[in-house]
Amino acid sequence: MSNTFEKRKKVIYDFMCDDLYVPMKLKEIAILLQIPKEQRDELKEVLNALEEEGKIYVSKKGKYVKGQAQRLTGTFQANVRGFGFILREGEEEDVFISEENINGAFQGDEVEFIITKAPEGRRREGKIVRILSHGTTKVIGLYEKSKNFGFVRPDNQRMLKDIYIPAGKEKGAMTGHKVVVELTSYGGENMKPEGKIIEIIGHINDPGTDIMSIVKGYDLPVEFSEKVLNQAERVGKEVSEADMEGRMDIRDWQMVTIDGEDAKDLDDAVSLTETERGYQLGVHIADVTNYVQERSALDREALKRGTSVYLADRVIPMLPHKLSNGICSLNEGENRLALSCIMTVSPKGEVIDHVIAETVIRVDRRMSYTSVAKILEERDESECEKYRELVPMFEKMAEVSKILRNRRKQRGSIDFDFPETKMILDEAGKPVELKPYERNTATKMIEDFMLLANETVAEEYFWRELPFLYRTHEAPDEDKIKKLSTFINNFGYHIHVGNEVRPKEVQKLLAKAEGTPEEALISRLALRSMKQAKYAPENTGHFGLAAKYYTHFTSPIRRYPDLQIHRIIKESIRGRLNGDRIEHYEKILPEVAMQSSMMERRAEEAERETVKLKKVEYMQERIGEEFEGVISGITKWGAYVELPNTIEGLVHVTSMRDDHYEYWEEQYELIGEHTRNVYKLGQVVRVRVIGTDRLQRTIDFEFCDDAQEYDDDF
Repeated sequence: MSNTFEKRKKVIYDFMCDDLYVPMKLKEIAILLQIPKEQRDELKEVLNALEEEGKIYVSKKGKYVKGQAQRLTGTFQANVRGFGFILREGEEEDVFISEENINGAFQGDEVEFIITKAPEGRRREGKIVRILSHGTTKVIGLYEKSKNFGFVRPDNQRMLKDIYIPAGKEKGAMTGHKVVVELTSYGGENMKPEGKIIEIIGHINDPGTDIMSIVKGYDLPVEFSEKVLNQAERVGKEVSEADMEGRMDIRDWQMVTIDGEDAKDLDDAVSLTETERGYQLGVHIADVTNYVQERSALDREALKRGTSVYLADRVIPMLPHKLSNGICSLNEGENRLALSCIMTVSPKGEVIDHVIAETVIRVDRRMSYTSVAKILEERDESECEKYRELVPMFEKMAEVSKILRNRRKQRGSIDFDFPETKMILDEAGKPVELKPYERNTATKMIEDFMLLANETVAEEYFWRELPFLYRTHEAPDEDKIKKLSTFINNFGYHIHVGNEVRPKEVQKLLAKAEGTPEEALISRLALRSMKQAKYAPENTGHFGLAAKYYTHFTSPIRRYPDLQIHRIIKESIRGRLNGDRIEHYEKILPEVAMQSSMMERRAEEAERETVKLKKVEYMQERIGEEFEGVISGITKWGAYVELPNTIEGLVHVTSMRDDHYEYWEEQYELIGEHTRNVYKLGQVVRVRVIGTDRLQRTIDFEFCDDAQEYDDDF
């Protein structure tokens, strides 16, 4: 710094230290000190320097205040466009950090920051003042060799710079290898981060390398330790007479499992009979806790993983296959230990009585969703004949399912029915077919029964006032609902914004939008305005399901919270929940809830990334081909088009060469300046695939010349 600049700083700071000084804006300081307009940029520089030194700070109203701003901490999340956000634990709203205020922070860093702007009704802005610790130590990416060095392009788009790899630190990697890099330096303003390669995953074109890169990127544990596998081997023995002792023996009940054709871990079976009071519905869940003892190596590993992860070409299970596909799987015709929730359901769909018991079961048939749907929807003769003895039960199940679904609808339960992608891969892992995963009568039926069992169990243990884990979903923030309300008004929709939004309001909105061009967009925005569901030791209800009590009871093979509550339920049934055990659970449940919620987020992100990757891979083989699709989103940079197979791509405005298109924000339309051609939500269009990017996992389309002809179909 020059002496002149330091003198100016001293003059300004002395002025602000005067007892008569009150917080002022830059313009007010300039007027009082008689600084001409042409020198106000220099004044701004001086004030910025004082702020960086912590001598002054800017208030919410943009006034300069003597003293240090409150320093907050959070996790930095970078954005591909150069700016970033800070996420704070326990706070829904993040803080925006502009590119010039990042101060060298790296994706995932724990940082100290100050708030620089807090405009009413808008996102707060901040400035990073110190990096407390680095959250990223390893990076997955594509290696490219140069003359005397190499560099790695990170897979994670939030890593904004390539990683420099000095000569001798490449571990034999060649151009095109996907690698794991250990960071040795985080770089600076004009310096790239530096690292050394510690693992070569494989060549980018080798089968499985793409998915394994995602597995490594999310640090998903692939292998089980020898200790865990040995323990699974020891405990995974067939059910003995001693195991069955003291349990309710319901092996003579007619019951089935209903799952996808390729499912191997069958952890829920269902039974149904008609009674004088209505229906007796049994939801029978594999008693995994019988084999996974608390604090054992198996239990510690299951908690660490939190959940099974279902990727495009593989499953990373929470428990070893010896258990998940073996003794804990409710296989047809085999004795199995279960925890059953047996409910008496009235003709109106109310649970008027129930019992939760340790049972011994034997499944009659292993059914698939496809077979049951053929029986119920198509009355397929061969399927009906094949499962003749079960058809009456399936028909009763369909009746009960309809009653339960209508009852949930009446109370306001929200059903976000986004089509999931079903992928068919060849032996090399290449996608050969992509299509929407259809929810049929059978899938909805099982969903209805599992929801009812989860609610029934949650309500019982809430009123027992025992330590428990709940699946909670809080009401959305008022600000987010206000933003949603403003947006949907453009389409002529209304949502009541009062002190508290109710699920019924969101349900009504989705019902009104159903079948309209803007349905997909409104559904997505409504979903984004919701909070994320999570696990918690306190019951606060489930907003999306409009349920007062909800838990996860039905999948202990693949979700740790289910396993945890099974343990509590069994101790309660056996009368072993004494003061010490209650205290023990009260102590561990907050940590179990947090760990399970975090691992669930990680699994969801990894699953989403593999689907995006396979979609790009699928379209890579179809560059130049034409498809019919629907405009699912309009932005200033172009139109998103969704194909019937769930693939979405962008038609960038620069690819619309017939005219210059302006974005009309209020109408969510792109309008040609000269031709007055209009592209709008829900419009059926024809597009051509012009490019894909495997690293960014994006697909580029262009409109075909006859795209406008499809207006009539809209």
